[in-house]
Amino acid sequence: MAKYDIEKVSVGKPKIGGAVYRAPLGTTLPTDATTALNEAFVCLGYVSEDGMENEISIDSDDIKAWGGDTVASPQKGKSETFKFTLIQILDEDVLKSVYNTENVTGTLSTGITVRVNSNEPETAAYVFELILTGGAVKRIVVPKGKLSELGTITYKDDEAIGFETTIKALPGDESFGYDLSKEYLMKK
Repeated sequence: MAKYDIEKVSVGKPKIGGAVYRAPLGTTLPTDATTALNEAFVCLGYVSEDGMENEISIDSDDIKAWGGDTVASPQKGKSETFKFTLIQILDEDVLKSVYNTENVTGTLSTGITVRVNSNEPETAAYVFELILTGGAVKRIVVPKGKLSELGTITYKDDEAIGFETTIKALPGDESFGYDLSKEYLMKK
């Protein structure tokens, strides 16, 4: 018997008030979809209309038998990335997430200085919060995320300036089960 249920089909929208949060490593992580985030998590503001892409890649090698049949395909590795464009480019927390905390000084009212250099990107905790159609919420928790790619910054008079950001999830510690991320879903 078919198990069709249109109530379980959904689209993901950002949570009102923010969908991308960042905190220093070691910050207490949420363990469900709705508990308030630790105060150390800062919202990184608006993301472009392209939303967020979550790519999970599995690397495997085929083992072939004599004659050419594939007899096994063991997994060699797995990776997960989150790609989104931050468009609040005047936000100090956004600048710190892109250029590293120690490379951003000052405030917008007193003047901000951003140092662009070859310092290794910071590893931080990330939380992504979504509202799903049908009255559900989804929270993705990344215990250790690191900026792995930064797209070209375009300055045009008809387009928001943005930081196309790719965060690579790294395995959490023992308390997180060494997982790359955890997803929590709940119907509200």
